[in-house]
Amino acid sequence: MSEETTNSRGPLADLRLVEMGTLLAGPFCGQLMGDFGAEVIKVEPPNQGDPMRDWGQEKAHGMSLWWPVIARNKKSVTLNLREPEGQQVARDLISKADFLLENFRPGTMERWNLGYDELKKINPGLIMIRVSGFGQTGPYAKRAGFGAVGEAMGGLRYVCGDPATPPSRMGISIGDSLAATFACVGALSALHYRERTGVGQVVDSAIYEAVLNMMESLITEYDKADYIRERQGSILPNVAPSNIYPTSDDRMILIAANQDTVFKRLADAMGQPELAEDERYATHSARGGNQQELDEIVAAWTRTVTADELEKKMEDFGIPSGKIYRAPEMLEDAQFRARNAIIKTLHPTFGELHMQNVAPKLSETPGGVRGPAPALGEHNDEVYRDLLNYGDARIAGLREAGII
Repeated sequence: MSEETTNSRGPLADLRLVEMGTLLAGPFCGQLMGDFGAEVIKVEPPNQGDPMRDWGQEKAHGMSLWWPVIARNKKSVTLNLREPEGQQVARDLISKADFLLENFRPGTMERWNLGYDELKKINPGLIMIRVSGFGQTGPYAKRAGFGAVGEAMGGLRYVCGDPATPPSRMGISIGDSLAATFACVGALSALHYRERTGVGQVVDSAIYEAVLNMMESLITEYDKADYIRERQGSILPNVAPSNIYPTSDDRMILIAANQDTVFKRLADAMGQPELAEDERYATHSARGGNQQELDEIVAAWTRTVTADELEKKMEDFGIPSGKIYRAPEMLEDAQFRARNAIIKTLHPTFGELHMQNVAPKLSETPGGVRGPAPALGEHNDEVYRDLLNYGDARIAGLREAGII
């Protein structure tokens, strides 16, 4: 893994994003923009900060291990947005921004006199990125809408897990991350429009709609065929063999040999070439109709070899496969190493810290991790004095009043 705190500025290096909001659905969009070079100024409540500073399944030194990832490449300023004086400071900051990112419940920014109709008066080119559970309009707009709710109503939860159990969570906060990713796509699309017209706009990313947009043909299947997708566990119905198979050393490997030519190669690798000629397995449709028994045949064979032996054989025969990885396997994998998919960064508290690198890779203007997650209010002086030209007396007064 490479050690990386890069000086690469990235393709968005001439752009400034003011990030408001907390937790994941908004800040992950800020992470994506920062990864590709945007100056991200994160606005946090004084003496409190984003709850992500404390969230995560594990901590070290009493600190979140999630925060260093989602807050990398960001600057932190503190600001009390509930007070009129804080709102004025926010307007001063937004007047110098290309993007404003927020994920409060719809109506909150308007209550703080920071709605888009007000802000575009001082910054007509502003692109306001709004991430919420249900979007800015509609009867559910002002409902509290966490990512889990969007996953449930967007259709994802129902199809996740084993059919014998209630719907499962995916193990990551996928709804929030999807909404943030779609928000980033929308922001860059709006940026292209602004480059041609000079006009900003609102990007309205709803969690449930982001999830819905990942649901393939689920709606159309029901509309035209009355088909409702159900939970299927580790398989894709009628696509075989494509499953997770056991090995003699109690490891797991995913093999995807469902295409006719690939299945023939798998049958050869298994030493059972007759399977590819058997009418029960000779075609895609036939294999789908006999999915369970075919999986049992494949699993009986994979149990006779180790995971390493199986992986090598699959590679030799040109059959798509991959071991089921956890973090330890990722850190040791040659492909991850060759592409610097995981990097080491330096953190003032943790020292060397491994995390995922920026994706996707750009050949001419790559993104990168330029700096660690900031301490709360670490950049107050830099932003308020150098960017907004506030004098020392003004800054001291804001601190005394609890505004910053």
